Amino acid sequence: MTDKMEALLSSCYPEQVSRTLDYPDKTLPQLLEDLAIEYGDVDAYIFAGQKASYREFNEQVGKFATALAKLGVTKGDRVAVMAPNCPQYVISYYALLKIGAIVVQTNPMYTKREVEHQLQDSGAELMVVYDALYPTVAAVQANTKLEKVILFSLGQEHSLEGDDIYRFDKLLAETPNQPPEVDIDLYEDVAVFQYTGGTTGVSKGAMLTHANVMCNAYMVKVWTHDSTMGTERSLVVLPLFHSYGMSTSMNTTILMAGTMILVPRFDPDEVLKLIEAYRPTIFNGVPTMYTALLQHPKLKDFDLSSVRICITGGSAMPVEVQQKFQQITGASILEGFGLSESSPVTNCNPLGKEVKVGSVGVVMPDTYCKIVDIGTGEQELGVGEIGELIIKGPQVMKGYWNMPEETEIALRDGWLFTGDIAKMDEDGYFYIVDRKKEMIIAGGYNIYPRDVEEVLYEMPSVVEAGVAGVPDKYRGETVCAFVVPKEGTNLTEEDVVNFCRERLAAYKVPRRVIFMDELPKTTVGKILRRKLTEVAAGMEE
Repeated sequence: MTDKMEALLSSCYPEQVSRTLDYPDKTLPQLLEDLAIEYGDVDAYIFAGQKASYREFNEQVGKFATALAKLGVTKGDRVAVMAPNCPQYVISYYALLKIGAIVVQTNPMYTKREVEHQLQDSGAELMVVYDALYPTVAAVQANTKLEKVILFSLGQEHSLEGDDIYRFDKLLAETPNQPPEVDIDLYEDVAVFQYTGGTTGVSKGAMLTHANVMCNAYMVKVWTHDSTMGTERSLVVLPLFHSYGMSTSMNTTILMAGTMILVPRFDPDEVLKLIEAYRPTIFNGVPTMYTALLQHPKLKDFDLSSVRICITGGSAMPVEVQQKFQQITGASILEGFGLSESSPVTNCNPLGKEVKVGSVGVVMPDTYCKIVDIGTGEQELGVGEIGELIIKGPQVMKGYWNMPEETEIALRDGWLFTGDIAKMDEDGYFYIVDRKKEMIIAGGYNIYPRDVEEVLYEMPSVVEAGVAGVPDKYRGETVCAFVVPKEGTNLTEEDVVNFCRERLAAYKVPRRVIFMDELPKTTVGKILRRKLTEVAAGMEE
């Protein structure tokens, strides 16, 4: 990167934020130990009315780390965690990192086939799972290496028994805080498998090191420079199995010695009650969440004035939503950008300087972004020119698990090729204008067309199928399936949706189905997704 570019990027920063940071030479669990001493009486989390201080939270992490070690978990082992936002998730995450194991982030909304693929790919032999979700795991366990399961309940306990089934609460109650000492290389050892899709639709495990996740959380902490240690309260409603929630809502809050108000699922009515009851100062979310709150019929009955900072990402924030939410709360809404492969945050609008609506902001500290030509990726483009966004920084992944060829495509000379088409203005602010990948972002969730298409092709009545994202006022985009039915069949939209619902996570299920005689293709037979979106747009007119 040129000196001129570096000077431009540095000029975008608030005076309180340094372009280069002095990161702690410690893992997240080691930093938690320090916080438990200095901020021991501060609430670490609140869940369903129950609280735990940093001293208690650190004790829980130590006990569960000890229990995991006694069950045979050692450094480098992959352990899947499948849970909504709750104390058990946070404790498991930090306990696994403490003993050098790898957290395999598993979406609790996954269906059997999705869970099976992820368990097979990661090779996880132990899993921590919310007991209401265990039937999904049990149905595929025989096809995986999974040997032991640790279950926990949230309210009513499900009576599940087995030789290799353990209870989270029992392990915590009966195990002393005596975890083994493990030598962890901050920059080489992997902490998290963050699964993502790709241009081929094959799910890939982005290997995030201990330094990746720590540095990214530290960046966000510094970026919110008006925060005060030991006083912030964060409404943790973003799913923690997603890198966005993991970094900005969990790890960053902990590095602030802040209080996590854990919300297992987003419900506008419940969220408004929690804001009024616990007075969070930070509320990170996706645009659909802010939209849903603004549309709540009793919004005026709630006091949201405690919210001071909101970081939004996942999809573009509508201008009217941003302005209205800021007006009601007085908060600063900072739109940012990131991806699983970068832990995830790489860009954000600055706090205390100009916020440009429609922009994902400037680069985070120690992060370098540039726009290169789409063809070769070798020529750096100038201000206002459109090309592929590439990124370099301490938050960029080590590579993809067991996918050397995919890793070579994504990581070149230390740069992460994002597949996002972007431009940079004369002030150093970046704008995402398109996606090189054909990913759909609906309500903040990443959806890869091939995931859905493979399910559609399992339907006996389907000859051809294509999937594309179409605009949606609420979700940003939504999934639209384009289906060529077999001649003589009476396939209906309801048939397609119900079939997908049984095999895909709810957010991947098509919201629209369009039947066609044939799908638009290139001369070599590749389906033209852009043409599909044009078809959908034409039907709206």
